[in-house]
Amino acid sequence: MSGRQTEARTADGPQPLMPDRAPRPLPVDRTSPVDPPAEFRCLRAELPVAPLVFPDGPPGWLVTRYDDVRAALADPRFSSRRPHLNSHVRASLITPAEMAALRPSDLLTSDPPEHTRLRRLISGQFTSRRMNLLAGRIQTIVDQHLDALAAAPRPADLMPTVALPVPSLVISELLGVPFTDRDLYQRLTGELLSLDRTRDQLLAAKAEMKSYLLRLIGIRRVEPDDDLLSGLLQAQRADATLSDDEIAALAQLVLIAGHETTANVIGLAVLLLLRPPRLWDTVRQRPELVDGVVEETLRYATVLQFGLLRVAREPLTIAGQSIAAGERVVLHLPAANRDPVRFTDPDHFDVQRPDAARHLSFGHGPHHCVGDQLARIEVRTVLATMLSRFPDLRLATGPDEVPTHTHRVVHGPARLLVDFTP
Repeated sequence: MSGRQTEARTADGPQPLMPDRAPRPLPVDRTSPVDPPAEFRCLRAELPVAPLVFPDGPPGWLVTRYDDVRAALADPRFSSRRPHLNSHVRASLITPAEMAALRPSDLLTSDPPEHTRLRRLISGQFTSRRMNLLAGRIQTIVDQHLDALAAAPRPADLMPTVALPVPSLVISELLGVPFTDRDLYQRLTGELLSLDRTRDQLLAAKAEMKSYLLRLIGIRRVEPDDDLLSGLLQAQRADATLSDDEIAALAQLVLIAGHETTANVIGLAVLLLLRPPRLWDTVRQRPELVDGVVEETLRYATVLQFGLLRVAREPLTIAGQSIAAGERVVLHLPAANRDPVRFTDPDHFDVQRPDAARHLSFGHGPHHCVGDQLARIEVRTVLATMLSRFPDLRLATGPDEVPTHTHRVVHGPARLLVDFTP
């Protein structure tokens, strides 16, 4: 359901439509593959902390302005601990006890000091030095998949040919997950990120993913390698409190976030460059703009489409609105990244935007994404190489006809058909 509005009337006649203050469900309906729901413009301008209906439980709050979202992401008075990540868009299908058994606290659902301990284990694997050392391998992987694109029947679907397999292979090698298992973990990722699955389907997918990762942990314990799983097992020898279940939960987060989000950013970046006014040609002639394309895509077409959920630890105030202890608050990243107070002409895709990198797509504060450098390198490498190899790449459908993931946490093209001269 969209945000409701009321028309204010004064002696001077009708005034602009204003949102009423009745709790409303989260706006989710898009009119464009690259734009968030239009209701966020009104909410951000007139009701930046709006009463929000949750599918289960009492109402909470929706925060849409950049400064408020950024401050809340770093505010220790908000907790990330909650039994269900997406309860603002889907009723909780799993009890807290079931969730604890299937997935102990991980980086998404923990607070300091537990979060600090877990993050330290992961962040050591994502240093700038290690990411830069990976650059050569990433280039090789990109070249191989662009060879496959060049040989594919046309029109070709960029998503399964390039956008999805490139980050999947990179994260597989980094984590220590066999790429030959990609059909399994990509299927399970789709199940876990979909919001239209039944309780039984969700439970089955969670159990299968955990079982799969625990089996890999057992293999790596006997046959260690230079990968993240082996590194976590080495850390376990020095920290007996680090359980196999925790390692599996950390590995699941890295595996899903490491390929699903990056794949969709790649697809959206190509779509944005190929739609009118066809910036593909501009950036091809000025390759120094590729970094700007990456950052502007992250800002303009934020893939975490439903925002981040937090719970107030204590009474607090956001933009003059009182939030009670225990109330749920959704920090809406796509709305914040289109805030005109922070970004000039935010609904314009500008590859030369000087402050695009100030976006919140990787979060902010203690939960800032540890894989942001890796994602940037992957997207940059794919785009730079495609621009060079496929100068006349073009969409095989209208830009507004590109189907997107409407029932998944991560937004992006479900298919992206492209054509080119071989």
